[in-house]
Amino acid sequence: EDMGITYLGPVDGHDVKQLSRVLNEAKRLDHAVLVHVLTKKGKGYAPAEKNPSAFHGVNPFDISTGKPKKAKTAPSYTDVFSKKLVELAGRDKRIVAITAAMPDGTGLSRFKNMYPDRFFDVGIAEAHAVTSAAGMAAAGLRPVVAIYSSFLQRGYDQVLHDVCIQNLPVLFAVDRAGLVGSDGETHQGIFDMSFLSAMPNMTIIAPSGIKELKEAMKFAEHFDGPIAIRFARGVAFPEIKEDINLQYGKGQILKEGSKDGNNAGGNVAIIAVGSMVEETYKAIDMLEKENVHPAFVNPVFIKPMDTELIKRVAENHKHIIVVEEGIKKGGFGESVETFILESGIDADVQVMAIDDRFVEQGNVALLREEIGI
Repeated sequence: EDMGITYLGPVDGHDVKQLSRVLNEAKRLDHAVLVHVLTKKGKGYAPAEKNPSAFHGVNPFDISTGKPKKAKTAPSYTDVFSKKLVELAGRDKRIVAITAAMPDGTGLSRFKNMYPDRFFDVGIAEAHAVTSAAGMAAAGLRPVVAIYSSFLQRGYDQVLHDVCIQNLPVLFAVDRAGLVGSDGETHQGIFDMSFLSAMPNMTIIAPSGIKELKEAMKFAEHFDGPIAIRFARGVAFPEIKEDINLQYGKGQILKEGSKDGNNAGGNVAIIAVGSMVEETYKAIDMLEKENVHPAFVNPVFIKPMDTELIKRVAENHKHIIVVEEGIKKGGFGESVETFILESGIDADVQVMAIDDRFVEQGNVALLREEIGI
């Protein structure tokens, strides 16, 4: 009120008559007014009242018990990240974890329980999460900032100015990267590759499955600079390739493909980014049944790009298809296209990504089909 703002409340947000009365009073004022409303998360449904975090976003559940109708049978990428981080922190006391009011969603609850003195929840303040991580890194710690892709946008300036300019060893665990489905268009994690790629000193890894995610985290633990590991929402893909040897800025050829230019697909190479590797395996299985044998490449590192690998693939295959679950502008596909063009290699590039648009809420499989990936 000393700032000239009229304060009304606190008011019980579950008392409709009282709330209506206060809001009508606020309407009559011709200046700034703050209405303080108190609500209880899950109010009126006992299982949600007892465990509000678990009911923040739910799959189908039994109303009488509150328990999920389908038991979880496979780990999510968040589960894999969570367990690996606790393992790494057990042997490296410099590791600290930071989140912005999302310990459960980002999988940091496990870390919080194991190492409460090394866990920091800054509330809904992503910018502060990033800046505090920069300070910790400058003081010799190894901070891990776990934030959803769509929410990391709120800390864009701090990632650029506080972390990248100083080239500090902060690990960004970019959860929910790619399409997230029913949370709505504000939650689609489709911009992080584009905006992080533009930042000098930033390294970006897009693991394609469980083993690569674990290896990426081990790699990041000792990496001396800003690094982002982006992983999708949902069940983690158990990679088909057994031997994973992560090397800085190096991708991998998952299938050599046909070298026969007369063979349908002999002139084609498919480069799939992160979670799209699993989807592309399905596509290649379908193609091979039709005697089409394209080469299959997993870039692993979005930045720096493995230019040697891309050059070799482009020189051996006339047609390059890049598949990514991110916005096309500033994405990995555009980087491949630019590199091939500037190298003077005679190969054409088709980028299968998300056009210049916002993506509405919906089932991920249906959204991928609609978008064309």
